[in-house]
Amino acid sequence: MAKQLKIKQTKSIIDRPKRQKRTIEALGLGRPNYVKVHNDTPQIRGMINRVSHLVVVEEIEK
Repeated sequence: MAKQLKIKQTKSIIDRPKRQKRTIEALGLGRPNYVKVHNDTPQIRGMINRVSHLVVVEEIEK
């Protein structure tokens, strides 16, 4: 079974470094409470690791 990750942005990207803003945009988020579902890949895990203080992640079994 392929795992998926439900990513929810919990904090704003105002006054954050440009790298973190771009990572949030690459994940498909933009504002607090936006939710996006991605496949569980090493690339997505790396992006989540960079902005872990701004998002909440939940694993979904598909």
